[in-house]
Amino acid sequence: MTPHLKNLHAYPFERLAQLKAGVVPPSDKSAIVLSIGEPAHATPPFISAALQAHSAGLSKYPTTKGIPELRQAIAAWLATRYQIPEDNLDAETQILPVSGTREALFSFAQCVLDASAKPIVIMPNPFYQIYEGAALLAGAEPYFLATPEANGYLPDFDSVPTDVWQRCQLLYICSPGNPCGAIISSARHEQLIRLAEQYDFVIASDECYSELYDDESQPPVGLLQSAYNMGNTDFKRCVVFHSLSKRSNAPGLRSGFVAGDAEILQAYFQYRTYQGCALPVPTQYASITAWQDEQHVVENRRLYREKFAAVIDILKDTADIQKPPAGFYIWLKTPIADTDFAQQLFAQENVTVLPGSFLSRDFHGQNPGQNHVRIALVAPLSDCVAAAVRIKHFLNTLK
Repeated sequence: MTPHLKNLHAYPFERLAQLKAGVVPPSDKSAIVLSIGEPAHATPPFISAALQAHSAGLSKYPTTKGIPELRQAIAAWLATRYQIPEDNLDAETQILPVSGTREALFSFAQCVLDASAKPIVIMPNPFYQIYEGAALLAGAEPYFLATPEANGYLPDFDSVPTDVWQRCQLLYICSPGNPCGAIISSARHEQLIRLAEQYDFVIASDECYSELYDDESQPPVGLLQSAYNMGNTDFKRCVVFHSLSKRSNAPGLRSGFVAGDAEILQAYFQYRTYQGCALPVPTQYASITAWQDEQHVVENRRLYREKFAAVIDILKDTADIQKPPAGFYIWLKTPIADTDFAQQLFAQENVTVLPGSFLSRDFHGQNPGQNHVRIALVAPLSDCVAAAVRIKHFLNTLK
């Protein structure tokens, strides 16, 4: 067994199950689960239709690089979405389909990190747990950057010491952020790219929430967009990760892509020819239809806005609550310890939320996830409204 396995922490949902163990919620209140960020809006029917139409492709082994039509559809989407000239994106060398961002964010670290150099992987705190697991299993040391309210729920990159940058081989960023929905600006992207050039590390930008934003006139900027605008037209040291899970309500499709620096992607492609996880051919054709359609994405955003508006309207007089600029989470402050809040809310109201401390680590004397819970507005509107009413009632009992 790899010795690194002992360094892994229990996954947040395992800890949540332990927190709820033995607690019996009221039987007269139906269960409402808002702890898992699993999209529940209907998957567009044209995706299912494309899967069926190309089911004959199941008789063939898929290639690691995927069919050219998929890479070209992704390149066209990237060019349009991020205002990058399409002839500046090479679908052959700068785009690689992957089986969802979870798998890619993990395996990418295994490919790019050199454990013999005692590398550091910098990541936000709280964070998507895959970043930490990927770093630990690659033999690297995680370095956690708190994302406090005082900094707009963004990492304070200026606080990183020089000796940490010198050992950094990989920087994970997440924009829009999970769990807070904060968006990294172009100016900050440019600063990070300059740091990557100075200290020779790779930036892995997790952008899987990029299409869930509040203001239709201001979509979140992407790392490749910022790189291009500052003259880094080859996207050196920049790799982005995108998925259809949130954008197209297709988490079971397990379809996404990585794009960016061609030299890095060539090495990652070589790694993946051994690691596997090639997309089935029917999945690739279904993915083409998803990347080529924006109407369903606009409707998806409308549904989330409707839920945010309804939930915040119910809770605004009882809780310190703000609408995030993107994502589908409410990062709610709790008047008591977040674990106690989640446990008691379940016990009294049969509503499940995720303690923020389960998504973060104690680092430099603080745990920035403490006294917060993550509420995923993925359930139907009626359930979100019912949950908000119950949460308000619970909060009133704490006064």
